[in-house]
Amino acid sequence: MQVSDPSTVLGDFSGVSLEHFGVLSTFTRRGDSFVVRTEGADGALHDYEVAYTFGVRPLQQYLVRLPGGRLQALSLAWDSRPRAAGGQRWFDLVPGERVPPADVLHWTKPSHTWNAQCAECHSTNLRKGYDAATDAYTTTWSDLDVGCEACHGPGSLHAAWAESAAKAPAAQSGDGARGPSAGLRRSQPARWVLDPGAAIARREPPRSEHAEVEACAPCHARRATLREGRLPNQPLLDTHRPALLEEGLYEDDGQMRDEVYNWGSFLQSPMYAAGVTCSDCHDPHSLELRAEGDALCARCHRPEVFATPAHHHHPPESAGARCVACHMPARTYMVVDVRHDHSFRVPRPDLSVALGTPNACTDCHAKRPAGWAAARVAQWFPSGRGGRPHYAEALHAGRVGSADAVPRLAGVAQDSREPAIVRASAVARLAGQAGGADAVLGAASDPDPLLRLAALDAGAQLDAATRLSAFAPLLRDPLRAVRIEAGRLLADVPPAQWRAGDRTALADALAEYRAAQLVHADQPEAHVNLGVLHARLGELDAARAEYETAIRLGPYFVPAQVNLADLDRLQGRDEEGVAALRRALEIAPQQAEVHYALGLALVRSGRRDEALSSLARAAELAPDAPRYALAWALALQDAGQGERAFQVLETARARHPTDRDLLVTLATLSRDAGRAEAARRYARSLVDAYPDDPDARALQAELEAGGQPTSAPPSHPLSASPDGAP
Repeated sequence: MQVSDPSTVLGDFSGVSLEHFGVLSTFTRRGDSFVVRTEGADGALHDYEVAYTFGVRPLQQYLVRLPGGRLQALSLAWDSRPRAAGGQRWFDLVPGERVPPADVLHWTKPSHTWNAQCAECHSTNLRKGYDAATDAYTTTWSDLDVGCEACHGPGSLHAAWAESAAKAPAAQSGDGARGPSAGLRRSQPARWVLDPGAAIARREPPRSEHAEVEACAPCHARRATLREGRLPNQPLLDTHRPALLEEGLYEDDGQMRDEVYNWGSFLQSPMYAAGVTCSDCHDPHSLELRAEGDALCARCHRPEVFATPAHHHHPPESAGARCVACHMPARTYMVVDVRHDHSFRVPRPDLSVALGTPNACTDCHAKRPAGWAAARVAQWFPSGRGGRPHYAEALHAGRVGSADAVPRLAGVAQDSREPAIVRASAVARLAGQAGGADAVLGAASDPDPLLRLAALDAGAQLDAATRLSAFAPLLRDPLRAVRIEAGRLLADVPPAQWRAGDRTALADALAEYRAAQLVHADQPEAHVNLGVLHARLGELDAARAEYETAIRLGPYFVPAQVNLADLDRLQGRDEEGVAALRRALEIAPQQAEVHYALGLALVRSGRRDEALSSLARAAELAPDAPRYALAWALALQDAGQGERAFQVLETARARHPTDRDLLVTLATLSRDAGRAEAARRYARSLVDAYPDDPDARALQAELEAGGQPTSAPPSHPLSASPDGAP
């Protein structure tokens, strides 16, 4: 980030224009000032003077001032690559569509506000300075860019050392006295040793800590900030909450999908497990690699073993022979920014065949099917990894709701050989899965904080007494991310079940949780989270105030409207809830969850015909979410349209043949309709899918005997509340 002037601005401001979906933007220079004329929040064209440049290569963005102390990043950027590489041009960061001013992704919206979205990682000693009363920022920093103290902490001790050393040099000794106040000195000097006959170097001595990776992670991970003012050598989870291998961010096998900034990828890698750290490959001060191309890998991987056709099976010096081609596949973000996956994985096209994940082979051979690549790899490496179990299979099963998801996920969660972030991701995907309690409870006491955090994510399905017993100790966890999540999860446990000391710990954790949300007081998500907490505590008026604040800050933020409607339900104000959901649909007409919530509210209001329409729309928009089809079918059944209900359920079952709730509902509705043989057939399918489920076996036994089943059907979706905030 640099102040805008003729020496820092790379873009062409000679009066050139760019038309993007009917919006004509023009770039001009006025003396030493640079002006972009483009569409503003009101849909009209306005002149905006560039205040700062943001980035150098492969693209440069531009920040302009808007009211309330906001610095906004324009969606128009300069491609700074050479012309021969396709650069030296203006382009829009959303190339395939028009983003109108009302859209959450328009450049004038909070999604593009530098103060909130970019500044923490691109400046030093940032203080966001948001004032909720005026909805304005007074943002301050020590250095406009990433300075020494961003990584090494305040330099006051170093300055004091230098001053005292000048006065009395003989009195100064030892690195510790030199500062800075918190350094990144390695606890043990280390070297990488390539033993005779070994193919890969080993670290000597073995790594016992990952302080450097923890120091890089706050800006090189997808994460949420829990408090401002992080110092080096603080654990990541004391100041941030990182994302796990979540759907939408990562592929099922852990490859990056969205921009995840490397940390979550690197933690999966054999390199991390072997003790490699960021500066082994990257010089943190010059920002350059320690060596270029395959020479970087050859520092630890013997070239005569790996840089040969016998290993890479490509012509020497070809693109396919490069180490990164197979082991660091690239994805392009922001239109022109190519980034390499840092999980350093062995290509598994066999997983592509089975699960649909991408693979490095067909990234290059784009016209070839994954099966072709899998066959070639199997031919080259008959004793290789193809066909071996991989955690991708468990994470995929959890995502799609396979019948064997719980044992697969539990197996990964409990396997200490797997990377901690993988185990934690498996625990998190046990959320809402019947039968996963043992793995969740085991993770709650795991030495790795990522697993403890994931256990809290998955623990909401447990009853209050079990939650309290398992998670109350985490209210005193040494890491803030774990403490505050424990507080959130336990907030609704009745006071009579608490011990006095634990109740005090809960109050402390909830105070930290509220403070963490207020770090993001400028974001509607934070106020929805606070509203959900107030609702769990029974503080409904306070919850309503937070939801209304969220709507004021972000009218586009649909979860605020959905949660407000649910609060209206709790307070017997369904008509107001219906109005809130209709407003949400004006913003997000394609969001199935809103149609579903509206359908439930209309059922409660007695408007069955309208409810059927909304529930049908939810099922249509999200055919991969069987609960929507289930709700629609039960509404049809209640409306006397039994045959149509069966059709909807059967269609959903064709997509989700082992979904437990669909099978239970089909069995019970068939029984009630006098279709005994069909009921027994569905019960048998249920037991086939869940052979260890005693409720499934009990249902089958009752139906086979011709009696009334003792197992209840799934909770009636028509009386359920919509999901809470993210």
